[in-house]
Amino acid sequence: MNFQRLFDLAKAKGVEAIQIYLKDSQSLELDVFKGDLDKHQMSSTQELTITGIYQGKMGKLKTEAISESHVEMWVEEIIKSASLIESQDEVFIFGGSESYETVDGLLNEDLENQDVKTIMDNTYALEQKVREMDERIDISTAMYRQTRTRVRLQNSQGLTLEKDANSAAYIAQAVARADGDSRTHYEYVQSNVPADFDLDMIAKNAVEKSVSQLGAKPIKSGPYEILLENDASASLLAAYASMFSAESVQKGMSKLINKIGETIASDAITLVDDPFRKASPKSGSFDDEGVATKHKNMILDGKLTGYLHNLKTAKKADTTSTGNGFGGGVAPTNFYIKPGTTTREDAIKNMEKGLIITELAGTHSGTNPISADFSLQASGYYVEAGKIVKPIALITVAGNYLELLQNVTDVLDDLKFGFSFIGSPSLKIKSLDVSGE
Repeated sequence: MNFQRLFDLAKAKGVEAIQIYLKDSQSLELDVFKGDLDKHQMSSTQELTITGIYQGKMGKLKTEAISESHVEMWVEEIIKSASLIESQDEVFIFGGSESYETVDGLLNEDLENQDVKTIMDNTYALEQKVREMDERIDISTAMYRQTRTRVRLQNSQGLTLEKDANSAAYIAQAVARADGDSRTHYEYVQSNVPADFDLDMIAKNAVEKSVSQLGAKPIKSGPYEILLENDASASLLAAYASMFSAESVQKGMSKLINKIGETIASDAITLVDDPFRKASPKSGSFDDEGVATKHKNMILDGKLTGYLHNLKTAKKADTTSTGNGFGGGVAPTNFYIKPGTTTREDAIKNMEKGLIITELAGTHSGTNPISADFSLQASGYYVEAGKIVKPIALITVAGNYLELLQNVTDVLDDLKFGFSFIGSPSLKIKSLDVSGE
């Protein structure tokens, strides 16, 4: 659709500046459950967000009914929306950054060119591998998810930006049962490079991790040295990502207020926001406001270097946007703790008496992003004299996330991202309080 008529009409009606953000998404979802196709769904959606400044206020509307015949109605809705705004905050439609990075690897045509039959055969094969790998596997599920998203940002200031990205994931679920006990594990790989999808590895990890947890029981309460595995560490970081947002800081909802330049973590910790990471749909050269993105070390060798900003928070802080204006607020791109060089095998060998935490449950309800406190049910393994002794479950780990980061003694080499593209390697932690028996 050509939006020039929208811009011309808005100007004629007294709208000072106007911007469109058009998002076009296609997706494919496949589920195979116990050898049968349980879900096969293809979908396509378009969503248009229009923002406009009228008499110093920002009006906004979202619609999926995208047609030039609606242009007059859209302009009237923008004016009406702006007229209802009472906030005195300054509003912006951005004219553009000096330059934008070229981001490689956003769209992989090899992923797009796969035929559905091949994808379906792979999904069936993954489920069969899980089901047949161990006789204790009672329930097996394999899933495939693929998305392609095209974004167009255009405004009356003369700015036009486009992004086209795709991504996919193979996911395996294994439910193991024995002697009245049942344990579940999900394993996945997400990428837009078909060669990254090692079905044997996905199945093997799903089965081994579920089976190895059979018979898990609580352990005695007390402080333990902890190896927080990458999946668990990434889920915990995701719960506290908002602490690094200038929006949270300015609202008094972050423990990081006035902490720039201070040591808030072990010197082994470097926390990165990287909008240029390959094979990630979160990557891109611009944010939703049209500001150029940039690579940032939010924590560098344990010290807080700054906050994530959009245009609004940057204006309040008398600084510049970091290119993190997403979804009408502030959000990270590919947000992760930089990996170290220690292997998992070596990290376990050096543990005298401790726990490997493989999974944390209830991160949405058991974490407080304002105080940074947490209390979460966990499972994993007990380690003694450098060897895994037994599986553990139904324990609770409690503490404060910033204190946890300060107590990190080693960072492993096994960086992994969650589905939100927030990632972490496994972290070795000096001590954490555990409630069990």
